[in-house]
Amino acid sequence: MVSVPPPSPRLSIGLVGFGAFGRLIARHLAPYAALTIHDPYLPAGRLAAEPTAVAGDLRSVAACPVVILATPVASLAEVVRALAPHLRPGTLVVDVGSVKAGPAAILRAGLPAQIEILATHPLFGPQSAGNGAGHGLRGLKIAVCPIRGRRPLRAAAFLRRGLGLDVILTTPEAHDRAMASVQGLTHLIAKVLVAMEPLPTRMTTRSFDLLMQAVDMVRHDAPDVFHAIERANPHAAEVRQRFFALAQQLDAALSAETLDAGPDPLAS
Repeated sequence: MVSVPPPSPRLSIGLVGFGAFGRLIARHLAPYAALTIHDPYLPAGRLAAEPTAVAGDLRSVAACPVVILATPVASLAEVVRALAPHLRPGTLVVDVGSVKAGPAAILRAGLPAQIEILATHPLFGPQSAGNGAGHGLRGLKIAVCPIRGRRPLRAAAFLRRGLGLDVILTTPEAHDRAMASVQGLTHLIAKVLVAMEPLPTRMTTRSFDLLMQAVDMVRHDAPDVFHAIERANPHAAEVRQRFFALAQQLDAALSAETLDAGPDPLAS
């Protein structure tokens, strides 16, 4: 009789936070791992009804070899303080926040030295990932910052090979400098355009339609996402001030009586 080896046990992943992005994570990791989720702000019945995971307390989530923190940046320090005493040596802790320098410092300072750390930022959300309507993550980008230990690079390899993500290895500082423009300006412009609604929806140009598509991708983000992008990123204020200064310069040029199809007032 041929001996058949027993199947390998599934990896256990703990997930702290079950908002819109936490649910997106659970949906795409469920085929690869057994998920235990904890969110103190959601009713137990809501978590118990989740088909992709089982609900657990913070201690049971911390017992998993991989723990993902899908909580607002503003509450990360509090979550780390509560989680740290229950983690086992060698656990990999991953965060998915929109900024990286501050959260990376919180994770380094708040987690024991035996805990491995990976700071990530998926450069997409529930809307841009297709909102679960049969769309996968293949080809979408994720910024990955290995902070401590060897397992972060193995996790990055899974993100690339298993989920098909475009993995961008970077540092927290380089990430935040890029996102100050990439996310900071996108969310800032979207906030202004939403405030100007109603805007035309039928007699539009293709460029305007694309602009409104970008607005629609972020208009329903939780307020704490906007706060993290504009306030928690140490480089966002500089980009924001430059944008407004150039806008005021352009407005002044357009209002001046002497402006008559002359050179671009913003050209360097």
